[in-house]
Amino acid sequence: MQTPRLERVPRFASPQDVAGLEARLERLFEPTHGLRAWLGTVDHKKLGVLYIVTAFVFLLAGGIEALVLRVQLAFPSQRLLSPEAYNQLFTMHGMTMIFLYSLPVLSGIAIYVWPLMLGARDLAFPRLNALTYWTYLFSGLFLYSTLPIGLSPNAGWFNYVPLSAQPYNPGPGIDVFALGMVLLGFSTTGSSINFIATLARLRAPGMSINRMPILVWGTVTASVGNLFMLPAVSLCFFLLHLDRNYGMHVYSGYGGGPLLWQHIFWFFGHPWVYALVLPAMGIASDGLPTFCRRPLVGYTFVALSTVATMMIGYGVWTHHMFATGLSPMANSLIGAASITIAIPSAIGVFAWIATIWTGRPVITTAFLHFAAMIFLFVAGGVTGVMTAAVALDWQLHDTYFVVAHLHYVLLGINLFPVLGGIYYWFPKMSGRMLDETLGKIGFWLSFIGFNIAFFPMHLLGLLGMPRRIYTYETGLGWDRINLVITVGAFLLALGIAVFLFNVARSLRHGRVAGNDPWGGGSLEWSTTSPPPAYNFAVIPFVASRHPLWENALDEGPQRSVVRRGFVLDAGKETAGTTLLDGMPYTIVRIADETYVPLALAVAITLFFVALLFKALWIAAACIIAMIALTGAWMWPRAELGQRRAVRHE
Repeated sequence: MQTPRLERVPRFASPQDVAGLEARLERLFEPTHGLRAWLGTVDHKKLGVLYIVTAFVFLLAGGIEALVLRVQLAFPSQRLLSPEAYNQLFTMHGMTMIFLYSLPVLSGIAIYVWPLMLGARDLAFPRLNALTYWTYLFSGLFLYSTLPIGLSPNAGWFNYVPLSAQPYNPGPGIDVFALGMVLLGFSTTGSSINFIATLARLRAPGMSINRMPILVWGTVTASVGNLFMLPAVSLCFFLLHLDRNYGMHVYSGYGGGPLLWQHIFWFFGHPWVYALVLPAMGIASDGLPTFCRRPLVGYTFVALSTVATMMIGYGVWTHHMFATGLSPMANSLIGAASITIAIPSAIGVFAWIATIWTGRPVITTAFLHFAAMIFLFVAGGVTGVMTAAVALDWQLHDTYFVVAHLHYVLLGINLFPVLGGIYYWFPKMSGRMLDETLGKIGFWLSFIGFNIAFFPMHLLGLLGMPRRIYTYETGLGWDRINLVITVGAFLLALGIAVFLFNVARSLRHGRVAGNDPWGGGSLEWSTTSPPPAYNFAVIPFVASRHPLWENALDEGPQRSVVRRGFVLDAGKETAGTTLLDGMPYTIVRIADETYVPLALAVAITLFFVALLFKALWIAAACIIAMIALTGAWMWPRAELGQRRAVRHE
């Protein structure tokens, strides 16, 4: 084994050293108790749980909004909702599910399991991790602030101008939406930077880039994509706010302002779809092999196809604009790219099917969710290729066919892997097993309800029902189909309720899980369940993609070591490694608990509240507070005995 070039070469622990080492690390990493343990935490495990719980709260909010919409549409000529109330609920539902649930829940899972998978003790920037959570929470509350008074945004989650312009929409809802999206962008951008830095520098020694879990590939690909797409959508919404409040005339002037909005928005919007599904596909790619009792087929091709999917996704944003009057040449090129993107997407499908076909599947609840994702991915992908054909898209544009496609590719390919991932990692997170009988009941209710709710929407679209209408007349052939869709939506909601009941019950009464109840092959299964505050007593050394399966696979003479390795106990430390080969080269200091991220998130949020009310003096005071808090963030700290350790932040 190559000797690392470290500022301070740590000793190499033997198995006999581990017991005493664990006691020392418990004292070093021991968190405070009470409210500070959550408000000031920088522990990735606590923050991951906070992300997941908050995202599911928003999922419930968006789901309730969807059920109210479906009750309105269950029968013709319903008057449960006024047109304005329908528009507000429709906008809040779309905004919630796409921005406040789909990506944050994936971030939460990744925040929890990434350091465990990578053999690290935390993410690269723990305090930034805390800041991104609090800004996410506050942005969600900010976006929901106008719902109780009936003044929510009402122009759809895509917020097209001129419908969202001041002359046609003078209420505060659009301004809240615009500023809230910019605020949410702080959280997503910070998380993306954190993931990229963690992958680059905090992998276990020996974990080269061709040994990383596919979830890591999916999340970091989405994170790199976010750094390019989020500035576009933040600029898009901020310019709208300036348009509405300061007469900038960016979208309201001459020269095609509405088309400019669509170009900027969909330059973000279409790659965003892949940011919502690639990490979810990574969850399935890492979970399926465990239940199939064999490594993932075509690992290298799946990893490369993940990157290729995001890259091609940036070339197809006008896929959503075929009906806007673009030139035939532009439509032809984008249509061809939209069909081409099916090629890297299909690689994952073939890899999953081959893994199941050549393995020995164990039919658990998690496996069923991953298998369901494959079906939903194919169904959503086929309709995506259909709408990539320009002539057909002209016919289907703005009909319920597009609504069906959107829910298959955004909700189906996100929700089912997420639920499967929670069933898979819940024993690691809590030390308890979820009930398999309840799990399978909840799965079948969700899967059947999902397809009953959304597959008939394809038929509605072919029958000409336009999207975004709050009611319809009888005799159009839509009545029974809408009733069936509503029944399916409630079945899906019942399945989610069973899942939540299972989680609540199992937290107290679930069967105690061992360290590795599934027989997994990656590093997180080598720690206790739940993991200790320091994750690993010693920093493991990795020799393959499946450190815990090496004896069974017998693919080579080298073996990973997880019970002995570098001892890093001169403070809260972890190992830093090189980008490509994962060779150790430095020792990294982990941040301590602090209220600074929470205070900074409050200051940032108050700044946007001040902008909403045009209270510029308060906004200026918030800027001063942010500068002061940033100074406190960067203020040098004592190294606790570390003479040359590299600081985390």
